[in-house]
Amino acid sequence: MSDQAGPHDRPQTMCPAFGSLRVGLRMRRTATVLAGSACCVYGLSFTAHFYGARRSIGYVPFDSESLVTGGLFEDIQQAVYDLADPDHYDAVVVINLCVPTAAGVPLRLLPEAINGVRVVALEIPGFGVPTHAEAKDRLAAAMLHYARREAESGPVAAPRSGRGELPTVALLGEVFPGDPVSISRMLEPMGLAAGQVVPTREWRELYAALDCRAAAAIHPFYTESLAEFEAAGRPRIPSAPVGRDGTAAWLEAVGAACGVDPQAVEAAKEAALPDLEAALAAAPIEGRITVSGYEGSELLVARLLVECGADVRYVGTALPHTPWAEPDRAWLEARGIPVQFRATLEDDTGAVDAYRPDLAIGTTPVVQHAKERAIPGLYFTNLISARPLMGPAGPGSLAQVINAAIGNKERFDAMNAFFAGVGQGETAGIWTDEPQVPPRVQVAGGDQQRHGEGR
Repeated sequence: MSDQAGPHDRPQTMCPAFGSLRVGLRMRRTATVLAGSACCVYGLSFTAHFYGARRSIGYVPFDSESLVTGGLFEDIQQAVYDLADPDHYDAVVVINLCVPTAAGVPLRLLPEAINGVRVVALEIPGFGVPTHAEAKDRLAAAMLHYARREAESGPVAAPRSGRGELPTVALLGEVFPGDPVSISRMLEPMGLAAGQVVPTREWRELYAALDCRAAAAIHPFYTESLAEFEAAGRPRIPSAPVGRDGTAAWLEAVGAACGVDPQAVEAAKEAALPDLEAALAAAPIEGRITVSGYEGSELLVARLLVECGADVRYVGTALPHTPWAEPDRAWLEARGIPVQFRATLEDDTGAVDAYRPDLAIGTTPVVQHAKERAIPGLYFTNLISARPLMGPAGPGSLAQVINAAIGNKERFDAMNAFFAGVGQGETAGIWTDEPQVPPRVQVAGGDQQRHGEGR
């Protein structure tokens, strides 16, 4: 964390509960119930449906009386009982937001199952979970924990597609749909296949995920989920098969974790690396770039950019430094590229100002900051993380959007020149007189505030 920390000394990201909400809403036969302030539930519902949710979100309202007398918990319990229909649902997910969590509404007292429908309850307050990405891990891990205990107790349902013939490597982290296919091709010479992606899309897929030879931390912040795989006796593998160097190292790590014959590992590398090298050569990127975001794949994207020839000057991620990110951090820093974990908005915009890149990749405010300076910018979540990264498809897909964005520099210069002189912030707009900015005053703690501003 830098000295300029965000609220509660945490990175600035969207409400973390969105992460858990997104995981639950993407699962078949799963109901999701929120307990929190109405304004929070409205915002989360809007965001969830903006990103394609096709399921309704349950909401248990409350007032001051029901919050302090225990009535809210009783209402939540009744809502869960009403929803627990095994003909429609495998599980009901209940999420406490900030106010019920702070008030101590005891979700732990909910039954573990009702009429055969599992109840998964967790607290995701903004003051307790740093990012929405880590909230995805919270719910995924809670479900894996429940499913692991079921599998240890007796037979469980097989996935809809049935069990494959080859042992699998489970993949932790949301990836482009084509990436598991590319990974399976890489693993085939070693007698392995890409397994279930976590977070899953259905409860029975949790069993398939746990029924793996090893678990790969494609996104390194899934620490609680990885702990469940460790409890199940599965070895864990860091990083991902991205770029030539990353793919070679990852295949070796998979071979070591799964006890694969070294000759088979070499065969897998010989099959995968030439195509990757050709794809990298065919997708050159020229330009200075800063990379930041809160999805968890920022280091992987930076590695691929470097192997495509880009001059990456800074990598920032709102996620923490975990052992599963270490290979990527070491690779980048060995090439002189600083990596900032738990990066704040100020870290990311400061990098844009310091390096004046040809392209800034980041969150919405980082992109806005760059464009205000006539620097092209790309929103990481929608335009970068939603593309294939693994295998030969990765370099070409990434280079296409990156080169197009860098090529827009002249348009930004033209727009910047056209709007020159209109001001910004308090002075934006057309003024007949010189705009008067209220003076700033010194307040306790050394911060500058204007007259009339609250803390």
